[in-house]
Amino acid sequence: MTQHQIIDGKAFAENLRGDIAKRVAALKTAKNIIPGLAVILVGRNPASEVYVKNKAKQTKEVGMNSYEFHMQDTATEAELLAKIDELNKDTNVHGILVQLPLPKHMHETAVINAISPDKDVDGFHVISAGRLATGHTGFVPCTPLGCMMMLRDHFNKASPGAKPLAGLHAVIIGRSNIVGKPMAQLLLKEDCTVTVVHSKTKDIEQLVQMGDIVIAAVGQPELVKHNWLKKGAVVIDVGINRIALPDGKTKLVGDVAFHECFQVASAITPVPGGVGPMTIACLLENTLQSASK
Repeated sequence: MTQHQIIDGKAFAENLRGDIAKRVAALKTAKNIIPGLAVILVGRNPASEVYVKNKAKQTKEVGMNSYEFHMQDTATEAELLAKIDELNKDTNVHGILVQLPLPKHMHETAVINAISPDKDVDGFHVISAGRLATGHTGFVPCTPLGCMMMLRDHFNKASPGAKPLAGLHAVIIGRSNIVGKPMAQLLLKEDCTVTVVHSKTKDIEQLVQMGDIVIAAVGQPELVKHNWLKKGAVVIDVGINRIALPDGKTKLVGDVAFHECFQVASAITPVPGGVGPMTIACLLENTLQSASK
């Protein structure tokens, strides 16, 4: 009989932040180093402003220094690149993050790749991606890193060992550079068999049904239905979609139809309260790792 379990990302992230705070304090005592995270926000995107505010709050709560830079949406790309160059050279800054999306007149790839790979705590730099793909040490994008932490914890409880996911078949829905591709690399490193499906994949439902683990990261509200899943699959829902309700209000849902998939999955992350809280916690983890070097 399948047991149905909710993987509580909010509680996991809280525990991780508590552990980070202890290690930050130890680093300060031993080396007199305080990790510093710099966040650059260009323009007045309300969702981005809330997200940056939350990052700053959590950065300070774990004892790190938070540096926030707000630029007008009329700023030039050259001005943004100059600020990044300044932060690359600042020894008090160990992590640099440029909040996306950027204004249309700026080139996202050029901006991301201007950040020093040694301070690329978002893990988006082409060198960070190359290091991950080739098995070298580098920064991993925060959302896949958070997913990986929760998966390891879940399977380690059931089967303690060095690689508790080894031999499992993982199906990733989505092939983005931010989630899908790095997630595949992380799962391969854990000795999983990995299938990546996307919008052009034929017979997508049948392929997803093969997964012992299903990672949904495609940005389509409640795309994954109960009949897409193998009984007992572990489901990680990365999607965050706001949908309208009949009464005119809105609510957040994932890429997975939670209530019906909960009856089939052995474990599943909710939205909200699943993967989301882990993203900022892993950003802090990456910043600490940078400072510790």
